[in-house]
Amino acid sequence: MATKKEIGLKGENHAANYLISLGYVLLERNWRFSYAEIDIIAKDGEILVFVEVKTRSYTYFGQPEEFISSYKEKLISDAASQYMQSINHEWEIRFDIISILIQENGELLLEHFKDAWF
Repeated sequence: MATKKEIGLKGENHAANYLISLGYVLLERNWRFSYAEIDIIAKDGEILVFVEVKTRSYTYFGQPEEFISSYKEKLISDAASQYMQSINHEWEIRFDIISILIQENGELLLEHFKDAWF
């Protein structure tokens, strides 16, 4: 049985590969500021994208994307502001969620929610 951390890492790696396959340029992974961590920071063309990846191996309590609270959104938004300030970014941004469900056969089901909040 995989640990929660191993499941999360597997999901983040899958999400990163998915974004790269779409032509995104990955800038950072697991970027931290204060109490927040942004799983993936990438560029989609000229848009700076902050991605929260949620991976689960079951849906008993809901879909993976449903586990992002408004408090978590605020933490990520605050961290994103700090990141933007650190690189002097002054153009368009977006907050995305990538939801990954690990099925019993090991297959990863991925859903990408662009502009998930803000």
